[in-house]
Amino acid sequence: MHRLTSRPRLFTVNPMNRWSVRISLVLLVLVMFPYRSPAPLIYRPGEGWSYEKAGDKGDWRKDTAKSQTDIAKQALEKKDYGIAFKAARRVVKNWPLSDYAPEAQYLLGRAYEARKQDQNAFKAYQEVLEKYPKVANYQEIQKRQFEITTRFLHGQRFKLLGYIPFLPSMDRTAQMFEKIVKDGPYGEIAPQAEMGIGAAREKQKNYASAVKAYERAADRYSEQKQVASDALYKAGMAYKKQATTADYDQSVAGQAISTFTDFMTLYPDDPRVPEAQKVIAVLKSEQAHGNFEIAKFYEKKKHWDGALIYYNEVLLKDAGSPLAAQARVRIDALKQHAVAQ
Repeated sequence: MHRLTSRPRLFTVNPMNRWSVRISLVLLVLVMFPYRSPAPLIYRPGEGWSYEKAGDKGDWRKDTAKSQTDIAKQALEKKDYGIAFKAARRVVKNWPLSDYAPEAQYLLGRAYEARKQDQNAFKAYQEVLEKYPKVANYQEIQKRQFEITTRFLHGQRFKLLGYIPFLPSMDRTAQMFEKIVKDGPYGEIAPQAEMGIGAAREKQKNYASAVKAYERAADRYSEQKQVASDALYKAGMAYKKQATTADYDQSVAGQAISTFTDFMTLYPDDPRVPEAQKVIAVLKSEQAHGNFEIAKFYEKKKHWDGALIYYNEVLLKDAGSPLAAQARVRIDALKQHAVAQ
């Protein structure tokens, strides 16, 4: 006869049940201690849920767009950013077609910015520009957007859900600069924003895109000497970085040399001209070295004509270098070899 043995059963909990239990506990706490919350959750028909500090008594809520906007302005001046935010948002939501809606949308951006929620602030400002393109403080709003984006360029982290610090993103930063340029390509802040695109792409090591941004700035704002000269110089440097990344790229090096040559021709008195000359010398030396190696390869394969072409390129790129002296020796040897045949 076999003995039957029973094993204790392990009790398993469905992950969904765990979340249900947690949510239930939170709701229980909210129900049991409604008066201990420093910011009770209030629901109003047509407005939804909002948090209000104890003692507010809804005094910030007004019956007209003007008075509600005034409350937002006053709260912002008093640095009561929570009330400023709620009051401005209420105007935008309840009176979207009023004459005060543009100012309220702007104040909403200011409240976000004061609360260190730069992504939301940028978006709020963007809505002002898109919905109300004739707003009086258009340029001032763009400056605020530029300052926000510059903070991200310098390493400020983006935030998940507007609160949780995540990681810097040069791609998103470049896109924000692009919006500034698109909304006002010839505005006061546009040249710096275009340069910002290039700087963000450089930090990504996306040098090709950086060059495009710098060249656009140099071309579009050619009448602004400081902007154009800076853009052309930085385009040359981005070409140089692109050329020397991984395998040396002869064609990109040539573009870098051409860009720096244009820079020196157009702005001969610029203090960066000596540095540009040094960069050109280094790039030409690298080009000469590359041509010398190609010439050696052709010579080894007994492709004499090809070898002669590339040894001559060494002389053209860097005639006074030790490598050029070696190239001359090889050219003479190849010519004698041709005569002997």
